[in-house]
Amino acid sequence: MSENAKTQSEFSFRVLKEDPESRARLGAIRTAHGCIETPYFVPVATLASVRALGSDDLAALGARCALANTYHLHLKPGDETIERLGGLHRFMAFERPIFTDSGGFQAFSLGYGREHNINKVGGVFPEGRTTDEKKENLTRISDQGIRFKSMHDGQWHFLDAKTSMKIQSRLGSDIIMAFDECTSPLSNYDYTRRAMCRTHDWAALSLQHHDQRQALYGIIQGGWFEDLRRESTDFVSALPFDGLAIGGSLGNSKSDMHQVLEWVVPRLDLRPRHLLGIGEIDDIFECVQRGIDTFDCVTPTRIARRGSLFIGPPAGNPENKFRINIKSAIYKEDRSPVDPECECPTCRNYSRAYLRHLYTSKELSYFRLASIHNLHFMFRLMEQIREAIKDNRLPGLKKRWLKKN
Repeated sequence: MSENAKTQSEFSFRVLKEDPESRARLGAIRTAHGCIETPYFVPVATLASVRALGSDDLAALGARCALANTYHLHLKPGDETIERLGGLHRFMAFERPIFTDSGGFQAFSLGYGREHNINKVGGVFPEGRTTDEKKENLTRISDQGIRFKSMHDGQWHFLDAKTSMKIQSRLGSDIIMAFDECTSPLSNYDYTRRAMCRTHDWAALSLQHHDQRQALYGIIQGGWFEDLRRESTDFVSALPFDGLAIGGSLGNSKSDMHQVLEWVVPRLDLRPRHLLGIGEIDDIFECVQRGIDTFDCVTPTRIARRGSLFIGPPAGNPENKFRINIKSAIYKEDRSPVDPECECPTCRNYSRAYLRHLYTSKELSYFRLASIHNLHFMFRLMEQIREAIKDNRLPGLKKRWLKKN
């Protein structure tokens, strides 16, 4: 672990309040690099950067934490390089809590995710696919670990639980994930069970080999199969992890995802609960009510770069996914901010017309301004949700946003 890291884990979690009408709860995660008030949306800094933003932008937005990608940083610039440079916090000039995933998600995104054309942004559920195009499976999975074909140079790399723990130790993140295999929603029962059993074996190895100065979350798998989810929940939650994450296939639709959470969350204890790779606005409300504390997802910044900017109610609604498409011609002379209720730097200073001009002109500044707006929007939404839980009015806030209780 990096030399600037604390000598021992300073991780703790407290539940501050539970919602009387749901499983939603207020909490506080404490780490050596600060506190995260939950529920919280964790921005994704895949390569030690939230794309188009600097760490100074994150600080200005009040970001309490970020999540970086173990596999990608292992390949470029290399975890040993980052360790020599003082660890992730110093490397990216971000002195707040950092999560890292285990690298196991790449078993899905570079493997069956490519082969089945399913991803965690809009297409995590088969019903969300827009094309049947398939790509080469770049992974080879065995009980020992996962071999990956690098998209950078075509070389093959091997990752197992011990290696994942070593890489994350070198990165020096505060909260790390156990090594796991994330399955596709198109994987059948037999394959999903084998993957779950591998994940359980790797969970024990992750506990054995992880850096004690880092908080370690176990990952619950089992796909969209009730008996497997219950089995995995009981197995992983019985182990001495600092927190618990829910990963893998969440079924064929969002209603299936809700069902998975109904199978899993009631069996969990008071440790923090993280939902991997999910973060649409409706997902936030539904999953907070089902007891999730933290989320990570690239959606806000990825859709920003593609021209979709968040707006709140009443103009924003479930039908338009709380978004406007800034490239639309109707914004060519629109002097209003993206969202009249938003106080982010983008909305305070720039019009829809200007942002449309930047986007259609392919000006790089658009990516930064759009990403600032969408992340600020998400942080403010999470703040409203926390305030609503505190004041026992979460159902009313959800109804205002989603038009349902």
